[in-house]
This record gives sequence, C-alpha cells and structure tokens, in this order.
Amino acid sequence: MGEGKKQALRVSFDGRLQLEFHGANITSDAGLLVYRELDDALELTTRSGGLLDDWRTGKNTQHSLVALLRQSIFSRLAGYEDTNDAERLAIDPTMRQVVGGRASERSAASTSQMSRFETEVLTQPRNLAELTRLSGIWIEELRERQSLQELILDMDSSVSETYGEQEGTAYNGHFDCTCYHPLFCFNQFGDVERALLRAGNVHSAKDWRSVLEPIVARYRRQKLPRYFRADAAFANPELYEFLEAEGYEYAIRLPANEVLHREIESLLTRPVGRPSNAPVVLYADFLYQAQSWKRTRRVVAKVEWHKGELLPRIGFIITNLTRSAKQVVRFYNQRGTAEQWIKEGKNAVNWTRLSCHGFADNQVRLQLFVLAYNLGNFLRQAVLPRAVRHWSLTTLKEKLIKIGAKVVRHARQVIFQMAEVAIPRELFRAILERIVRLRLPTTRTG
Repeated sequence: MGEGKKQALRVSFDGRLQLEFHGANITSDAGLLVYRELDDALELTTRSGGLLDDWRTGKNTQHSLVALLRQSIFSRLAGYEDTNDAERLAIDPTMRQVVGGRASERSAASTSQMSRFETEVLTQPRNLAELTRLSGIWIEELRERQSLQELILDMDSSVSETYGEQEGTAYNGHFDCTCYHPLFCFNQFGDVERALLRAGNVHSAKDWRSVLEPIVARYRRQKLPRYFRADAAFANPELYEFLEAEGYEYAIRLPANEVLHREIESLLTRPVGRPSNAPVVLYADFLYQAQSWKRTRRVVAKVEWHKGELLPRIGFIITNLTRSAKQVVRFYNQRGTAEQWIKEGKNAVNWTRLSCHGFADNQVRLQLFVLAYNLGNFLRQAVLPRAVRHWSLTTLKEKLIKIGAKVVRHARQVIFQMAEVAIPRELFRAILERIVRLRLPTTRTG
C-alpha cells in the first residue's frame, strides 16, 4: 500500500480522484487464465517441455523449460510480441499464475532470461526441430478429444516485412518489399499444422515437401477422406504425384496457357442477348497433359462474363475430384479462408513481427507465434459456445484476454476479482465448463 501511495497521481478535473499503481496486485490480462485452463486440459505445454533439451546450468535454471515456454506463448497470445515486455510481465499476477512453478510465488522470467531461452536454447538444432513439430503435436492432443470426420489441408505463403540487415531477408517483387516469405499449412478449422520461415526471395512453393510430408505422415494411418487445396504457385507435377500416391483428393489452381484456352474455345464467345446484371458463369472440364506430366489429369474451367467487361474472367483448376465442375470450383474457392487465417495471425498475435537479426532466432519466433495462434484458435473452434464462435482471435483478445482484475492473496488460495464488462460471468462459466469436458479421464489438474 505504501508503494501505491508513492506512485499516487491526482486527476486534475476532480481533486477528489487519485490514481494509484499496484502492478503486483492488478492485472489487465486475467482472461489468459481461461487459455491456461485449456492448455492444462489438453496437456499441451506440460508435455511439450519434455521434448526440449535443457543444457542450462546454475542460475539459468531458476525457471523450467515448461515455464519459459508458457511465458513465451502466453505473452504473445496477449499481444506482447517482444521479450522486452517480459520485465513488466514478470510481476504481472496473471502471467505468474499462468507460468506456474517458481513464478507463482515470486516472479516470472526477466527479459534477459527470456532472450536467452528464445535465442540460445530454442535455436539449438534439435530444439528448433521439436519446436517446429509442436503445432502438429498440439493438434493431435485436441483431436484425441474431438475426432475428425475428414481432413482438408490448405497451403499458402505469406509475407513478413523486414528492416535492416536481417539474415535471410531479401526483396520480393510480388510483395514489392524486403521481407521473409513464410509458408503455412492449415487444416479446415484454421489450425496451423506446420509452418516454415524462408528467405524473402524464394518461390511461393519452395520447401512444400518439408512442410507437407510430416503432416501427411501424421494422418497416414487414419481412415478418413483427405483433401488438399492451393493456389497456382503450387501447380507442380511432383506435388500432384505425391498427393495421388498418398490418397489425397486435391484442387489446385492452374496457370492459364494457349492450350487450355483452346479447350474451352466454345465458352469464350460472349453470350447473345442483353447482358444481365448478374455475371454469366459457365463451367467445363476436360483431360489435359502438360509436357512435364507423366499422364493426363482432369482440368476444370470456370468462365465468367461480367456486364461492362469486354473479356471474360477465366480460371483453371487441376483436380482428381470426381465432383461436378461447379462443385470443384466451389470446393476450391473455400481455400480463401486460409488467407483469412493468415490475416488473423498477423492481426491477433503479430506473427509477422520477426525483428531478430539471426534467421534461426526468427524461425523460433515464428513457431512461438504459431503456437500462440493455435492455442487461441483451439479455444474458438473447440470451446466457445455457438453464439460467440464467430468471434475473431482479435475480438477474443480484446474481450476475453483483456479483462481487468484485482488479485487478493490468502494463505491457501489466490482470488482474481474479475471485471464483468465485455464477458458476463455466465459466458465465462460456460467456457470453463466446456474446457472441463475436454479433459481425458486420466488427466489431473496441475
């Protein structure tokens, strides 16, 4: 209380008002406790820490790898994307409870401790490999509670602008900036199955195999329909052959050429009559074999005539789906959700903020951002009541995570007195009850 009085400020418009700062007893991120409960129910960080090699000695071991991993992930989930924020978060009561262990009684890790963890421990080749695997391992934990009926994978690249002489940075003409060029693979729920940071000037499809093969291997034994979608950058015969060998049905955008246009020549004559306000949409399909292909494959074409436009809009999709041409186009168009998820990753957890000099350091940061994103997405797709399931991760951060609370400590328990503004207690209770249902019978609360 004495510390609060020293920091007291008087508000000028009303001399009766006084502001006091109690950093260790007040928190603005109390909603993180819900995500920690989900983490505990799915046993995510607890098991993940055991996969990492710990070679630290002496005072560097004050916090376990599990605790440091939690602090890295949960701070990013709350919007603190830089380890510089750790100095303040170390005494934040929510972060201390989320991290657990020594932090719950004293303080969480400092900026220097977090920096060493992320740039020295996690960048070790084996630890970085395990960290890259964690997104898939976490998804498996969720699917152990909620089984799949089908699997749909969407692969897409993105851009992370860079500044200065960062290792691996390069100018990319498509994005018209100096950047990194990360590659993502999502499932139909928006979870990141795997991600990879790449140099800024690589082709969009480069390293697709190193991202896709581990995902395919994880699902290989499951007997369920499996699908893959991607844009024209992934129109690659090696990819087609890989998917066909693995039993995946796919729809991939195919770049146009003169041969493809000749196949749909009959659709390229403007429809007779007065143009309608609605586009006239025509579909066709045919077999096609490019010179680099070993065999023919089915191509679906969509031709759209729009009022006021001289030429039609034409798109081609290569596919092994047996659906009608119209249904194939509709299925392919749903891959647009992957672009939306990439935007959410940028807006909600700032996963394009890769500001370290070293490439391996930034690879670690990307994987930590992905884990934070996935934890947030798990809550949205597996826990939220239907009435609020449409909320974006940004909305969840602003309404659920950013809940103010006063902390009252007793001998045997800590009480968070939560503000009830954007999230009423009934909704909060419903979320917690749904998390309880995700616990396996053998799971114990830690």
